[in-house]
Amino acid sequence: MTTIKRNKLTDDQYAVAREGATEPPFSGAYNYEKRKGSYLCVTCDQKLFDSEAKYESGSGWPAFFAPFDEANIVNVKDTSHGMIRTEVKCSKCDSHLGHVFPDGPEPTGLRYCINSIVLNFVEE
Repeated sequence: MTTIKRNKLTDDQYAVAREGATEPPFSGAYNYEKRKGSYLCVTCDQKLFDSEAKYESGSGWPAFFAPFDEANIVNVKDTSHGMIRTEVKCSKCDSHLGHVFPDGPEPTGLRYCINSIVLNFVEE
């Protein structure tokens, strides 16, 4: 795992990526992003999602039906807040990205609900 220096991230980015916080719904820079491109981990620049897998879920966070590469993410059982969910983390640096739910569109039926604040978008 990559060691992350505290000063590389803003306070809000650090709270989400390293402490598992969640940005407020509908507040993220990429919630309504429509351009073609790639979404990278803000902490380590690993490619996580592609715009081709992004869709409008209405949840208030960017949603993707699949990661760029399954090897680039890690799914972890999350029992916080009295719920059982699946947390999504970056496989390279262990940053918290969001959660994945089984209520997404075809072809996967998954909804990767990801915090904008832990992503960097690179337009094609």
